[in-house]
Amino acid sequence: MLKEGNRTVTEKGSPTMSLAVSAGLLDQAQRGEVDDTAFLDCVAASLPYAWNLIAGLVGDLEAEGGEFADNQVPPPDEAARGQLLRMMASDSMRSALERHYGVRLAFQNCHRAAVFRPDATAALAEFTSPRAQLLNQSPALVDC
Repeated sequence: MLKEGNRTVTEKGSPTMSLAVSAGLLDQAQRGEVDDTAFLDCVAASLPYAWNLIAGLVGDLEAEGGEFADNQVPPPDEAARGQLLRMMASDSMRSALERHYGVRLAFQNCHRAAVFRPDATAALAEFTSPRAQLLNQSPALVDC
């Protein structure tokens, strides 16, 4: 990989991307705003492990009726971990998912994703606290 300005490009000259963006969607973005549906379709197709994990957590939240649902199972491989990290690190992806599902998202370490009901402010504050982050540490997660 090479650096060109503030972009990273592969040796073959194509930019690296976290999403597989169709020409039509890229054209739409260049002309103006992209609606959430088109953006989320791109996210779901590009990051299927991460998408299915969040969708499953939303299903768990709806079925169980608690304040939040979280995942504590590590991804099956590095590709899946990368998908989850890319999704959770992107403000635009997280915001679009939160609007789509009507939840708040939170993340700890390399795989503990959680979905919260919008009114579960105390549970969200506890999950995202420094205390909770420290208590969620494990030697197995040192290099994740």
